Amino acid sequence: MSKELLDAAALHEAIEGLAAKLVDHADAADKVALIGIRTRGVLMAERLRRVLAEKHNWSVSLGILDITLYRDDLSTMAPHPIVGQTEIDFDVDGKTIYLVDDVIYTGRTVRSAIDQIVDFGRPSAIRLVVLVDRGGRELPIQPDLCALRVDAGEDEVVKVCFEQSDDSERVLLASRNDFRVQEAP
Repeated sequence: MSKELLDAAALHEAIEGLAAKLVDHADAADKVALIGIRTRGVLMAERLRRVLAEKHNWSVSLGILDITLYRDDLSTMAPHPIVGQTEIDFDVDGKTIYLVDDVIYTGRTVRSAIDQIVDFGRPSAIRLVVLVDRGGRELPIQPDLCALRVDAGEDEVVKVCFEQSDDSERVLLASRNDFRVQEAP
């Protein structure tokens, strides 16, 4: 049985809150860029960018990162993993990069993303923005900006649903077994 942590309205408010925190946290819009981690991190970054523009009059660059080839478990994945496109069409040198993802768990995804970003150049800083921190870190990586902290067990999954990818807007906490049953084709 899954538990709804955020409904559509609360999810929207959480993203607006993250945008406001980012404005308070950052020096200036021209020194900031957002990079979203595929897939839901990109959707989050797009929404943050829109809120920054509409509510704070900030125009920031947006990049998309696919970390598949940077994963430390690549050899244990499927024989032919699907690699999405990374799209960073701006100079990262000297920028404060706000790396965006929906959920942070072990920290391994973020480590892989940082490895890839520094292959593009030398940002002045990389900051982490997540919607949900579910705990359970394996690496010493913590979010700089976070909307919701949840103590989720190893047998639980935090699922962020966006209309574009999931046909609904909400954040769920579910048993890993229930989640597999729900997601089965």
